[in-house]
Amino acid sequence: MVLADDVKTVVKDTGSTFIFLLKIMIPVSIVVKILSEYGLIDVLGTHLTPAMGLVGLPGEFGLVLATAMLVNIYGALIVFFQLSLTYTYSVAQVTILACMILIAHTLPIESRITQKAGVRLWYTLTLRIGGAFVFGAILHLLFSSFHLLQQENVLLWKPETVDPSLTQWVLSQVQYYLIIFLVILALMALMHFLKRTGILEKINTALKPGLELLGMSKHAALLPLIGMTLGLSYGGGVIVNEAKAQHITKKDVFFSLSFMNLSHSLIEDTLLMLLIGASLMSVFVGRILFTVSMMLIIVTIVSRLPKGTFTKYFMNKWSQNL
Repeated sequence: MVLADDVKTVVKDTGSTFIFLLKIMIPVSIVVKILSEYGLIDVLGTHLTPAMGLVGLPGEFGLVLATAMLVNIYGALIVFFQLSLTYTYSVAQVTILACMILIAHTLPIESRITQKAGVRLWYTLTLRIGGAFVFGAILHLLFSSFHLLQQENVLLWKPETVDPSLTQWVLSQVQYYLIIFLVILALMALMHFLKRTGILEKINTALKPGLELLGMSKHAALLPLIGMTLGLSYGGGVIVNEAKAQHITKKDVFFSLSFMNLSHSLIEDTLLMLLIGASLMSVFVGRILFTVSMMLIIVTIVSRLPKGTFTKYFMNKWSQNL
């Protein structure tokens, strides 16, 4: 009987979280596809071209970053590969671009998920786009000052040619959603198991000191870890489920999502960047150090704000009762 109740709980949580994500992903994906077909990415790339000089990158990288922001990392790497057939870049330039992409990518979907999870859209976009350029500027200063990674970049992998047809696009989306469902099911089962066995409480207690430093309570321990390993979409979905169940506070939501926005999917995304020649130290260790530094600044600022101000300007209305 207990097992049956556990299964029902996991299936219910999986279903509600999956539907929550689908309501965001499907319409946003369709809009992005339409805008892509009408050349909006090229327009954004043109506007980003002057800004590339601020981080020591050639203007054509604006199109790569624009593709990452509006579509995803894979789309950006396809554009990067096409440019690499014509131009030669240094490892430093590729590393800076890679680090910026890792922070500012798939913004229409991931920002919407963050917004639905409770955090204001303006804050998410400012954090990710601003964070990408700040991180890029820091790396550019380090690499140019100490003449690091100035050798010619070597591609270890090139993206496969994507079938541009609408049918293939629809099929790839359906496949993507199926994978998301399976991952969420596994996550919900794991979370339920950890809670049932008391393991989650032990993990929370062990991570409490570090979490408090980053503004989170011990009840949010697994949330950043899920985001760091599996990605913001999954982490955001679990956060919504935990928040609705009143297991975490609105500040846990805010700081967890802030952390995830800067560092998520550290395994898959990092490997992709390594395959195009980026420096491991920068895209992995550097990104984590940058995230922790940014979090310390964010926690310091938010902790000095009156509760009403924080709630009004940083959190959406639905989350005010968390």
